Amino acid sequence: MSKKPKIAVFGGGSWATAIVKMLCENLEQVGWYMRNQNSIDYIKENEHNPNYLSSAEFNVDQLYLSSDINQMVQYADVLIFAIPSAFVKVELDKITEDFSSKIIFSAIKGIVPETGLIVGQHFHQHYKIPFENIGVITGPCHAEEVAMERLSYLTIACQNPINSKLVAKYLSSNYIKTKISDDIIGTEYAAMLKNIFAIAAGIAHGLGYGDNFQSVLMSNSIREMKRFIKKVHKMKRNINNSAYLGDLLVTGYSVFSRNRMFGNMIGKGYTVKSAMMEMSMIAEGYYASKSAYLLNKKNNAKTPIINAVYAILYENKNPKSIFKKLTELLD
Repeated sequence: MSKKPKIAVFGGGSWATAIVKMLCENLEQVGWYMRNQNSIDYIKENEHNPNYLSSAEFNVDQLYLSSDINQMVQYADVLIFAIPSAFVKVELDKITEDFSSKIIFSAIKGIVPETGLIVGQHFHQHYKIPFENIGVITGPCHAEEVAMERLSYLTIACQNPINSKLVAKYLSSNYIKTKISDDIIGTEYAAMLKNIFAIAAGIAHGLGYGDNFQSVLMSNSIREMKRFIKKVHKMKRNINNSAYLGDLLVTGYSVFSRNRMFGNMIGKGYTVKSAMMEMSMIAEGYYASKSAYLLNKKNNAKTPIINAVYAILYENKNPKSIFKKLTELLD
């Protein structure tokens, strides 16, 4: 692709907003699909997203905004999806345009609940997108720090290095550094699993466990992640790289982590429903914990932390008693 590609971002949340901001550093025009026309009208008038990252200001002349998903699919060469995994199938079902020849990148950190597939596999199986045209954008990176232009790092994973380098080029800036990976499946599973472990970290904090236990929990989490990913996709990878360990740490410890916040509420005694109502953003780890638990029934990796989070969130088990048992299984 010799000329600059047309790139569109799909989603109206914080991560979608952050990606649009990054792309605007390098492109004259960025496509942005949001299903809410009122939000689009607000951005055109006020130059920022009314609901997320309001500190990120846009030159609206750079934005090609639309609430018509097919119009945006038709417009772009590269489609970046940043829709919460719980709603991605509903949005994709609206697409009638053929996009099998497009380059697809997922910035979705979860599993499609209806199919139990990571997003890349969902695109491949249900939309016949070749794996070499599917990529993943992952952290460690919080959208809030992108809005503040704090130095952040992204991992761009794709089987086709031409596509990963292309996307990395247009996301890079003086405050965004990018790294290329060919582990598309491993990085996507890592992005999903770290949200579950962040919920566990939040529950522990809500229950009153201190930093000493948190460090043990995170140490066990990265090893659990390694075992889980090795079962689903065995290849040579360094689990200590930023896309795996780094993303886990920032999600487990950061004040911006919605999954840690959700877990903290559960640890303090909130029900799942009341915690969700209290939060303005989706905690992807809630849906991921069920998908990971069910998938691991077939793969049978040792996953005591995932099992504990699942028992608390889906079997209504008491967090205090579950974590007391968990402490005996960690080392």
